[in-house]
Amino acid sequence: MPSSTLTPAAPAPTAPQYAAPQTAPQAPAAGVANPGPLGLAAFALTTFVLSLFNSGLIADTALSAVVLPLALFYGGLAQFVAGAMEFRRGNTFATTAFVSYGAFWMSFAGYVKFVVPTLPAGQAHIATGWFLIAWFVFTAYMAVAALKLDLAHRLLFTVLALTFLFLALGDLTRVTALGHVGGFLGLLCAGIAWYVSFAGVAEETWGRKVLPLG
Repeated sequence: MPSSTLTPAAPAPTAPQYAAPQTAPQAPAAGVANPGPLGLAAFALTTFVLSLFNSGLIADTALSAVVLPLALFYGGLAQFVAGAMEFRRGNTFATTAFVSYGAFWMSFAGYVKFVVPTLPAGQAHIATGWFLIAWFVFTAYMAVAALKLDLAHRLLFTVLALTFLFLALGDLTRVTALGHVGGFLGLLCAGIAWYVSFAGVAEETWGRKVLPLG
């Protein structure tokens, strides 16, 4: 509505007036996204593809080279980044898990590509077996720490520890059936990790619990 021409003019100031100093509005602190679903998804997908070969569901081992780029860039690099973000969030367990398993996948890619071809053909399985035994030890104590977490995480680390154990035994004993058991456990582990990742993404996106984690 137009102002009335009869509105009296404001009285003249009796003393000099100074405008209050203006301060720039403070931008809200940028939030840090939950990196957990990313790390779990990277772990799950890479584990799933490798386990298809370890279980014997894909018999042509020449095709297993498809795992190496996944191990380097998704299971490795993406998980490592997720672990670094968890460090910023102050989550010791997730930092240790994601950085360690990210490094596992990157070291696995390097081991298969550069080290295995240099090992004596009849003894490479021994090196691989002890490589996996070391990761079983790490995963076993992470599984103990995970007892403080929800049921889904407890299952995830328990199954992962068994996966490493059976794969290691399969290599050390040259009993193919043990390696196949490790492969099927790896498929189960990948499924659990995908489920936990999906639960995290859904909760962050929907703003509420969607899938139970126990």
